[in-house]
Amino acid sequence: MSERLPAYDITRSYQWNYDHAPEPIVADVPASPSMWSFCGLTVETPLGVAAGPLLNGRWVLYYASLGCSVLTYKTVRSVARECYPQPNLQPVSVPSLRSAGEAVSTCDRMDGGWAISFGMPSKPPEVWREDIRRTRGRMPRNTVLSVSVVGTERDGGSLDDLAADYAKCARWAVESGAQVIEANFSCPNVCSTDGQLDRDPVAAGVVAAEIRNAIDATPLLLKIGFCGDDDLAKRLLKAVAPSVTGLAMTNCIAAIVHGETGTRLFDGQPRGIGGAAILETSIEQVRRFRRLAEHLAPDLFLVGVGGAMSAADIARYRRAGANAVHVATAAMIDPGLALRLRASDAWNGDRTLGALETVPSSASDRHR
Repeated sequence: MSERLPAYDITRSYQWNYDHAPEPIVADVPASPSMWSFCGLTVETPLGVAAGPLLNGRWVLYYASLGCSVLTYKTVRSVARECYPQPNLQPVSVPSLRSAGEAVSTCDRMDGGWAISFGMPSKPPEVWREDIRRTRGRMPRNTVLSVSVVGTERDGGSLDDLAADYAKCARWAVESGAQVIEANFSCPNVCSTDGQLDRDPVAAGVVAAEIRNAIDATPLLLKIGFCGDDDLAKRLLKAVAPSVTGLAMTNCIAAIVHGETGTRLFDGQPRGIGGAAILETSIEQVRRFRRLAEHLAPDLFLVGVGGAMSAADIARYRRAGANAVHVATAAMIDPGLALRLRASDAWNGDRTLGALETVPSSASDRHR
């Protein structure tokens, strides 16, 4: 498409972008030469959109019209939660992040990486439940509606209370039409338990089991953050494997953000960095989990997330062991990405993207 497509406006507030979602585009979406499986559900491509850009159902349907196969509705809660103040997306200058806690500097224009500061906001349940219900009824054929959920920690609440809240959100989402649940176990921008579950395998196992009990056979993915060592990865896999269909990674890498004068932004608190800066580290993490899963959870479905900007990046994720790849930053700065990829030789002709065969549905439907 030659015209400039609408996208999230980082100069505007979260609420403004929520209220000004684009309408679906009437586009000639190139047909896929083969079908794929996403957690046992039939889709046309292994390419989806992560939760970040999809603030509500209109954003979901917009990206579905642009050729994306799996659309992840932005994280919802059992209670309303306001978004953090702006900036919510601050461009940063960093070629590659290899570990959490590094320092990065802001820059004037988006060039592949930004600091993300939303704080997992949510509309009230009665709003998002009805929105998901309407959206599911309008989804194109062979697309999948996934819903990201998170529990909300209460003062004085126990782990069991948090697990029950996760489960309630997941059950509500499924009742509203979610075909997949993606439980957010990692948010670099909050310090409460609901944003750090992936660092505590025992707690993660408890919460994952509670969600599984609440949603029956619906596929369950856990969104996890940066995990830099085999020991933590092994313990996490052992704890959650009995309950989950798969894992999505990596949910940003936390860094300290410095402004032009050297002052720390966001009150000196770390913020998750997304985009091209985390591509290499996220691919390494997918490779680590695929290797460990061969013995601990051989049917585990892996979704690569973080920094993919091209067919070559997606192919690298696939070769590392990802069954599917989700984009967020790329979708926000280049909404027409999926349309161009689906029309390209990399997708259809020279096997660059098809370096691995189509994933058989039997590999991911243990809980269906």
